[in-house]
Parts: sequence; C-alpha cells; structure tokens
Amino acid sequence: MRENQTIAWSANDALAIVSAAGEILLVNPETQAEIILQEANGQSIDCLAFSADGHYIAAGGQSGQLFIWPLHLPTHSPIHPPTLLSYPRTWLDRLTWNPTRNELAFSLGRYAQVWDAEAAEIVTTLQFENSSILDLVWHPQGSHLMVSGHQGVKIWHRDDWDADPTVREIAAAGVAIALSPDGQYLASGNLDHTLLVWPFDSADPWQMRGFPGKVRQLAWSDITVGQAPLLATASSTDVIVWRKQSDASDGWNAEVLDLHEQRVNAIAFQPGSTLLAAAAEDGRVCLWSKARQATQILEGDPQGFSTLAWSPSGQWLAAGRRQGEWLIWKQSNRGKGFG
Repeated sequence: MRENQTIAWSANDALAIVSAAGEILLVNPETQAEIILQEANGQSIDCLAFSADGHYIAAGGQSGQLFIWPLHLPTHSPIHPPTLLSYPRTWLDRLTWNPTRNELAFSLGRYAQVWDAEAAEIVTTLQFENSSILDLVWHPQGSHLMVSGHQGVKIWHRDDWDADPTVREIAAAGVAIALSPDGQYLASGNLDHTLLVWPFDSADPWQMRGFPGKVRQLAWSDITVGQAPLLATASSTDVIVWRKQSDASDGWNAEVLDLHEQRVNAIAFQPGSTLLAAAAEDGRVCLWSKARQATQILEGDPQGFSTLAWSPSGQWLAAGRRQGEWLIWKQSNRGKGFG
C-alpha cells in the first residue's frame, strides 16, 4: 500500500501535519505559528485531508475513529470540537474529499462510506467485496468515486450510489489509483509490477510492464504536455515518467529518473508546472525540471522521508520524515530553487 497521508495543505496554503505519536498540528508556513488540533496519544493518524474549500479537515487512523473539524477561515482555527465517527477494530487509512462538494469518502476494510459534511450524515455505504480497499479517489469534477483493490477498480456515480459500479479489471490488485486533473485518464499502479492507464470512458487500458517492484506511487501533472498530462510513477528506487505519444491510439513513452539509492515513498508535481519532486528512504528529496532533468537535491535525514506534498500555490514544499518530524522548503523570490 502507499505511504500514509500525514501532511496536507489547505487551499490557501495552511499546513496540517501529524507526528509519530498522533499529534495533529495546523501550521502557518510563513510564521511557523501552530495550532494543536489533537494532542499526542500514542495512536497513529494515517490519513489526513482538508476539504477543497478549506472549511473542514478530517483525520483517521489506528484507533478506528474518524475526526472532522469545522475550521474558521482564514485562521484555520477549529470552530468547535470535531464530529466523531467511531469504527471499533477498524484501522482507517484512506480518506479523500470530493473536490466540488464537502463530501468525505473513506475506507473501512471491504467497504467505503461517504459522509456529507453539510448534512452531517453518512449518505452511502459501498461494498468492494473482492478485498480490503487499497485506495480511493474522486473524479476531478466530483461526479464519480473510484475504489481499488484485488482484481479491479470500481467506479460509482455520485448521482446514483445504488446503481452497480462500472468495473475496470486488473489481474492482480490495484495498489494506487489516480485520475489526471483533466479527468481524461485513470491510472492504476498494481501489485504484479504493472501499470494500467485507461481513457476514463473506456475499458481498454494501456499496460506497462518491467517495473522493479509493485507500483506504489502515482502523480499526474496539471499541465498538458503534447496530448496529455505527464504521469509519474514510483517503484522501488525508480521514478518513471510517462509521456503520451502524439497519436490518440498510441501508447506512452517512458523515461527513468534514477538518482535515489533507496525506496521512493512519495512523488508530486508542483502545481502549475512540470517540476517533479520525489522523496525517498535515502533521506533526499530530488527535484526534476520538466520531469526530466535533476535541478536540486534537498538533503533531509538519514532516517528517510515517508511523505511529500506541495502547497496549492506551489510556493512551499513539505516532506515528512519517517520518525514523524517534518521539513518545509520555500521557493526563492527569483524562482530558482528551494531552501
């Protein structure tokens, strides 16, 4: 499975981070001022996300409790105690907000639920059946929810939760899934060392092989290059960038970026550009201009990095260390590198 989501940015560049002991902090990256949402309690928080409008933040983890705080903007201070949904003996490790509505989808073993923040109620429970859910993601328009696991990706339409889902078949298990920001392509990184990419409205995928291990990380650029956005994948120590060939029916060309010496745990494109960041267990964050040329290496900690996230403005880059600490880098005023 992918590394846990323990860093999150709000739409206006407020940062939420989780310590190894379960403490949740809201941080102003400019002033370093902190607000404690939850004190350390010795239980891990494994998934964390702001709603698209920044009015809510949700967190879940080892305790089986899902917390949803309403926030006061622009300070991001909590308005009142969080809504608490409790799922005993369930480890919550995946959640994601609808990008167009305040609806939160989260995984519960073989099930997913969707909670409506405005109505303060669960609106649907979805059964994956084949296995525990390994990943879930909304369509960029908020119209569909995609859920992956053993032998496939299931796609539910938000306007008709009771209808049978559309299924995209996989020979093994879909470890990580991601939609391109334009909604045109669905990618699945798989346990059997393959990558599948479907046009969103087609059941016929392109299949890529030859990875050194399972494909654990996916990232799309929000900039179109040629025929499609760039797709970056991470498998073992390699980052591989895929560029769509010019003919609509043709496949994708691969380029390997191989500076890391240990497993790559997180990759992400800077918003509004094709600058790619990759964080690994070797304690380095590598920045690749145009997802092709290494332009900067940010040294971190020999313990290594487990997670990585850009602020929506692209001005800040945050990375979490494996022991629960975190680092933030800011783009220079001249736009030349981060420090």
